[in-house]
Amino acid sequence: MDGSHEITLDEPTGGRDGVSSEPKEASQDGQTAQETAVLPGQDPLAAAKEKEGAPEDAGADARLGPLWSPPGMGIPGTLPRSGCREQETQQRSGEDDGHDGSASLVWAATPGMLFQEDKQTRLHPLSLSWVLGYNSSLAVHSLMDSEDRVLLYVSSHMVVIHDILGNRQYHLQGHTNVISCLCVSEDRRWVATADRGPDALIIVWDSFSGIPVRTIFESHPEDGVSAIAISQDAKYLATISAGTVQRVCVWKWTSPTEKPVCSTELRPEFGYQDYVIFNPQNPYEFVSNSKTQVVFYLWGNTGLQYGTPLLSSQTFNSVVGHFSQSVFHFNNSQALTGTSAGKLVVWDVVSPHTPSKELWVKPHSMKATKLVPMQKDSLTVLMVFESCIVTGDVKGQVKFYNGELQLLACYSQSKVGPIRSISFSQAPPDPPGASPACSTSCTASSQPFVARNFILSTSDATVLHVATDRTNFEKVMEEAKKAVNAIACHPRQALIAVGSHCGLLKVWDYQQTKYLVSRIFTEASIQCLSYDPEGYFLAAGFTDGSVYILDAISLQSSCKEFKFSRGPVTHISFSHDSEYLATADEKYSVTVYKRVLQNRSRCWEHLAGLRSHYKPIRSILFGVQLDSNEPRLLSLGEDRQLVEYDLSSSSKDHLVVLHRDRIEQVAVPLCLAWYPQLSTESFILTANNCYKMKLYNTTTKMCRKTLLGPTYGSPLEKIQILPTNTADAQKHYLAYITKDKVGLQILPVDGNPHKSSAFICHPDGVSDLASCYDGRYVFTAGGDDCTVMKWEVNLNALDAAASLGGEDLIPFYNLLDGGREGEFFRELEDYFYYAQLRNHGIDTLETRQVSTHIPLEEIPSVMRAMGFYPSEEKTEEMINEVKFSKYVDTGEQVTKINLGDFIKLYINHRPAFGLSMKKIQQAFQVLGYDNENGDKVIDRGDLLLLLQCRGEHMTEDELVQCLTTLLGKHPGRGGSEPDIYDPSGAAALTEEEIPEEITAEIFAADILGLPIAEPEKKNRKKR
Repeated sequence: MDGSHEITLDEPTGGRDGVSSEPKEASQDGQTAQETAVLPGQDPLAAAKEKEGAPEDAGADARLGPLWSPPGMGIPGTLPRSGCREQETQQRSGEDDGHDGSASLVWAATPGMLFQEDKQTRLHPLSLSWVLGYNSSLAVHSLMDSEDRVLLYVSSHMVVIHDILGNRQYHLQGHTNVISCLCVSEDRRWVATADRGPDALIIVWDSFSGIPVRTIFESHPEDGVSAIAISQDAKYLATISAGTVQRVCVWKWTSPTEKPVCSTELRPEFGYQDYVIFNPQNPYEFVSNSKTQVVFYLWGNTGLQYGTPLLSSQTFNSVVGHFSQSVFHFNNSQALTGTSAGKLVVWDVVSPHTPSKELWVKPHSMKATKLVPMQKDSLTVLMVFESCIVTGDVKGQVKFYNGELQLLACYSQSKVGPIRSISFSQAPPDPPGASPACSTSCTASSQPFVARNFILSTSDATVLHVATDRTNFEKVMEEAKKAVNAIACHPRQALIAVGSHCGLLKVWDYQQTKYLVSRIFTEASIQCLSYDPEGYFLAAGFTDGSVYILDAISLQSSCKEFKFSRGPVTHISFSHDSEYLATADEKYSVTVYKRVLQNRSRCWEHLAGLRSHYKPIRSILFGVQLDSNEPRLLSLGEDRQLVEYDLSSSSKDHLVVLHRDRIEQVAVPLCLAWYPQLSTESFILTANNCYKMKLYNTTTKMCRKTLLGPTYGSPLEKIQILPTNTADAQKHYLAYITKDKVGLQILPVDGNPHKSSAFICHPDGVSDLASCYDGRYVFTAGGDDCTVMKWEVNLNALDAAASLGGEDLIPFYNLLDGGREGEFFRELEDYFYYAQLRNHGIDTLETRQVSTHIPLEEIPSVMRAMGFYPSEEKTEEMINEVKFSKYVDTGEQVTKINLGDFIKLYINHRPAFGLSMKKIQQAFQVLGYDNENGDKVIDRGDLLLLLQCRGEHMTEDELVQCLTTLLGKHPGRGGSEPDIYDPSGAAALTEEEIPEEITAEIFAADILGLPIAEPEKKNRKKR
């Protein structure tokens, strides 16, 4: 395990410990350029003028350009351009004011200016307003700690700069994946963040202005970044990838190149390296560690080298434990590593055999020289601050040691959890009136030890501010430490309830952005929440199947908890009159509770339960009867069943089902809501996993319309009609969440993609959606990322975007391949008018009446001619959709359709992403078997039998007719008239043209005659 390794150098740069000049690098025109450093007291603009032949930042944002810091700002040389991606990188008002104006945003930025700006105009339909919760596995940094107490932490995929005393937040948005690591420069100005997942990014932010000054794309394209560090001079970044084979890279982030200065790969036996830090005295040296291995690095002209010194329990005949964090000593060549056994490993340089190569031998000559027992409790944090070595442990203790590891001071308080990070104030504290109560005196001086105030973050999601002069532990934040899956908005006040899997239930005033009341349930995890329509009760469903009905203000139980669900409660809802409460659980059951009068007081009791589905329940929904004010209850499951219950006929332990309707043939319904009364007819709105939204008549459950829904990477998971105070009764909006996005949709839904907008909210998955009572805000819960986000709604921006997309048929033309002027549209017109000819008779000699309409009976033929092959049930739905479109208003059926309506019908009903080979291959995976070549095949006889017996089965005559037509062997008469089927010889033809074993490629290309991609063609030829 101990050894040296020579590494490839991608972009050489030089450096030696103690050398004052910076390494040279090649500029883009091939000439050598020397980077100019701004010396203390030197005018930065003068330094810029003196710089000759400096590399032009071709990769830099033209608006930012070469930027120089005013004295003391610490900008490390030339700033590169900011990388950006569509809709991901934070938009700022005023960025288009010209080169000089935008450049000054970074050049003239000062601490605290983020919160001095006026509130920016909201330009998007949804704008992030506030974030509750943070990633407690990452460090919390103190940016300011005096009159303003400003923290920096990570919440999901963004960085939050939080002014605690001013109750303000600023969000650095740019990542599309959850941020996996971050680091902050010594002067707290530069913040580097990185993430894992597809299109992983490294972004360097200016914390003074909030501007992303550098974005590195494809730094570790396979798996993203697991650890990141920034050098003391803030010019270099070190990153470690998150893959099985980890790659270590060094970046000069102020250079516009997209490649690292040098890099290397680590062997998997070194363990998962998840911590890295630079040597403050030498930016060309850094160290990383996993739980079992510490790696020392040195980089320069000859590349990146590393050493992996061996250490085991046998080395010092003592238990070492797992490594936590490593640091370099502040005044010698040693390094230290904390362990879970409460010990410090001291690493030092063993005298090399070749003194002339001392620098490059150093990482390989580092050896464990001591194992110092510091305490019994596990060390979780190890850092160097000024002339002290600071440790944090699992008991919440912070200890200060001098260079000889002698204890100087200890700060602790009961009920502080395992420490995750320590961040010191930049400003020293006021002169203390007395020595810290629990600190020891300095061993080298009689003067009391005085440390700066610091911020503690713990692994149980608590942040504390420690004033060292008073040993005062002040709780700054206490957030959910486990998944947040449940949120609910109060129906009449600006309150939101947030429940987590750690049992913490909090009520938050989202107007004043402050917590009001909380309660901890130790028995189980909160899974779902709901206020009653009056706002008196808050119902909570738990993972152990229990249900609590709480007072909405005090959070005290209104009655004894119920436990009638056999599995975790996934949905909970009140009826409009607050007389019923219904829940759904993971065991596919619906349970109903009723409010009754007992002993002259109203209380809740269990009514009945029923296992009404055989697959997971996606939604339960209370409504109001059309002819009375009585409540009605529906449940929707992945079994495609929409079940309505008869509450008035239900009795104790007997829940009556009124209707059970299968609402989908192939697609899986995912959510439902009551559609606003935009017409005479009343509808239920559903969304399925095929990106379709459907309207069903509330009484007959007949599908009245199928519409293309939002297509933002994943189907709609939950939908809510957004409450609006607009005077226009016909103006309504829908809020929705997908797997990782939140969005808005203008109603009525018609398939127009410009009437919808969505934004990434929780990359690892959204667990819940809630909208406030007046529709001004939408809230999302992030599940495992432990955050809740508050989004401000701007309906004018959504309406403007829809208007810019065009009116009438323009948005639908653009959804056709080639648009209005494309070949596809011309082909559609030809088929449309050919259908008219065929309806009148091809060979008729009578005068033709040219029309803009075709009969409804021709819809399936034209659809199939255009490459959309609906099932018989889908065909019937399409025809009925048009036939009864005006029936409620006029009492008459529609018998024909024009070209414009046909285009809308085609776009709304066709598959959202077309017919894919992948779908056919999936079917063969399910139905087929592996032949001797390892291919998934279906036997010819089995295929014919399946087509005749399963699904919308065909008769033998229909099957033979289809196959002979598809295979081009139809014994027709020719000409323009439809062929007349002759069944003679069909069986022999089938055996001759169809092989005994059919693969997905043969089925698609040879039988269906569909074009397939080249790889599939090659596979078909091999067979």
